[in-house]
Amino acid sequence: MVFEHVGLKVRHRSPRASIDPDRDLGWMRRLLPLIKQHRRPLLIGAVSGVIALVLQVAVPAVVRSAIDSTISGDRSDLTTWIVVLLCLGLGRFLFGLTYRYSLFQLAWNVETDLRALLYDRLTTLSFSYYDRTQSGQVISRANSDIRSIQLLLAYGPLIMMSGLAFVLAFGFMLTIHVPLTLVALSTLPLVYVFGQKLRTTVFPLTWVSQARMAELATIVDENVNGTRVVKSFAAEERQVNLLARAADHLKWANVEAIKTRARYNPFIEALPRVGMAMVLLYGGLLAVDGKVSIGTLFAFNAYVIMMQAPFRMFGFIVLQAQRASASATRIYEVLDEEPDIADSPGASDLDRPAGDIEFRDVHFTYPNAAPSFDEGVTPRRLPVLTGLNLHIAGGETVAIVGRTGSGKSTIARLLARFYEADSGTITIDGQSIHSVTLTSLRHYVGLVFDEPFLFSSSVRDNIAYGLPNADLDDVVRAATAAQAHEFITELGNGYDTVVGERGYTLSGGQRQRIAIARTLLENPPILVLDDATSAIDVTVESAIHDALHGLLADRTTILIAHRLSTIALADRVLLLEGGQVVATGTHADLLAHEPRYVQILAEADPLEPDLIDEGAP
Repeated sequence: MVFEHVGLKVRHRSPRASIDPDRDLGWMRRLLPLIKQHRRPLLIGAVSGVIALVLQVAVPAVVRSAIDSTISGDRSDLTTWIVVLLCLGLGRFLFGLTYRYSLFQLAWNVETDLRALLYDRLTTLSFSYYDRTQSGQVISRANSDIRSIQLLLAYGPLIMMSGLAFVLAFGFMLTIHVPLTLVALSTLPLVYVFGQKLRTTVFPLTWVSQARMAELATIVDENVNGTRVVKSFAAEERQVNLLARAADHLKWANVEAIKTRARYNPFIEALPRVGMAMVLLYGGLLAVDGKVSIGTLFAFNAYVIMMQAPFRMFGFIVLQAQRASASATRIYEVLDEEPDIADSPGASDLDRPAGDIEFRDVHFTYPNAAPSFDEGVTPRRLPVLTGLNLHIAGGETVAIVGRTGSGKSTIARLLARFYEADSGTITIDGQSIHSVTLTSLRHYVGLVFDEPFLFSSSVRDNIAYGLPNADLDDVVRAATAAQAHEFITELGNGYDTVVGERGYTLSGGQRQRIAIARTLLENPPILVLDDATSAIDVTVESAIHDALHGLLADRTTILIAHRLSTIALADRVLLLEGGQVVATGTHADLLAHEPRYVQILAEADPLEPDLIDEGAP
């Protein structure tokens, strides 16, 4: 069966296509599958645009005939010419409106698909990716980089239409007077030269600018989320200086790009006007000599103005194309990233397990976090677990005790496959966790961390995050078991109170209790409490333990703990040292026969010497 436990109706479906997986293709060719799935607005926009351009190019030709006919003394058809021009103008308006609307619709559709693909990829990437990637890098790719591509898709076709108008106008001019046409186009080779210089200079600057925008976003994100740390150390000025330095770096890249545009854009825009002046000079002489008509001179002048449009926008489209190219490269880096952990071929859903857990000769190391996308960086490996062997029977409550860095939390992360063991086997009810789907595994393994994350929504929504359709009575029962119901009812709107970002409007202990309630509501058969009551005072913790005694009876529970009061809940204690289990037994047995256990407890909880001394040798 397909494992779905959240119970939400699907409102937004994933895009029907993705980018081309061939990394050797250009960025636009890789984007074509996304563009092709929106064929309708693309075709409507293209057809409407061509018709609009044909009508636009026809206007000077009609005016030429009208002028020449009127000057020759034949005014009988003047009304007809006016009606034709009005029809051409109305058609140009309607078809122009259609193709602009269709092309902008295409651009927004592709942007929406890119956002969906990017977020979908980010949700599938493993923890190791986020260990090495700054949050600002992710935010900038999801916002400014996608926006750059959308702008090019929105305005690029419009400028291409102007280029098509140039071709049509050029062809019509050739049918009228070839030498005058060549004069009109005499300055265009220089426009191309300056455009190439602009492109080759702007691209590296655009890449640097996008990267420094990501750096700036990271600093802002860290300052917002770490504002309590900043203020507690009175480090506001230092952080402002850090932000100012990053802003200066961004300013440098943008100013250099502006200088480059200021150096070449005036030439790109002025040269067509020089061509226009030459047309007026040469055409005027031809008209004086009677070699061309006044209508022809007017039509040429109109076509030269029409031909200027793509050159006036040439600098903008070159800059936007380079920016979109750099942005697409950064987005594709994320979309091309493969998750380190995924469902194995043929993986099946885990049926509700009895909770028998075994680690056999498990080795694991964390790579040092390194900035994302740094080439040539070989992170140093830090060994954590070295041949770990442990067995926890179904329904057993086990406490894991050890010094900081001994691998206690790593056991929980490996059990839920947040990380992959380097070697060894981890089983649940004798079934390797690699043979079951990640969704079902993480549904049945409930984790509560020591630093819980709350969403900026109501208390009820935070507790019911795993089961959004849960009844309020069930939410209240879970909150009561976690000793959270009393303080929740005292909040302004009770369970409907919206907590601040990350839940910082609540105390650390209150956040931990809501996190415990969130996991208890889902009722997993395997529960891992990773120092989940560290911020809760002893009195409340005791009440939580009293409630947990009954709740833990029918499930396998792993308590990663430092407090003796938490360890007291366990049927058995595992002492971890050097990435291995070095001793196991009841709390009293270890106190009596294991000096290392006594020493660790004394260091971790020096305020409870009586409990430590009890039974100690």
